Amino acid sequence: MFTIIVYTVLIVIMISLLIFLIRILIGPTVSDRIVGLDAFGVTLVGFIGIIMILQDTIAYSEVALVLSILSFVGTVAMSKFIERGAVFDDD
Repeated sequence: MFTIIVYTVLIVIMISLLIFLIRILIGPTVSDRIVGLDAFGVTLVGFIGIIMILQDTIAYSEVALVLSILSFVGTVAMSKFIERGAVFDDD
């Protein structure tokens, strides 16, 4: 029963990843694309977590950690670029 639930969750997460990919590709504004990219990263970390539960291992925990850090830093950098026009200030 648990395996059926895990596979169902994987299917739902894959569908949501496809929806986020569509939002990233055809987003009407840059802000929509950034939000879609951030949601894609968070959902991908959840997907990796479900895979780790299914395989009963912690082998992918470093991958999930690095992916979440990169997703956060990328979202902050792109948001700052949209707001100010530059990622690094010329103080």
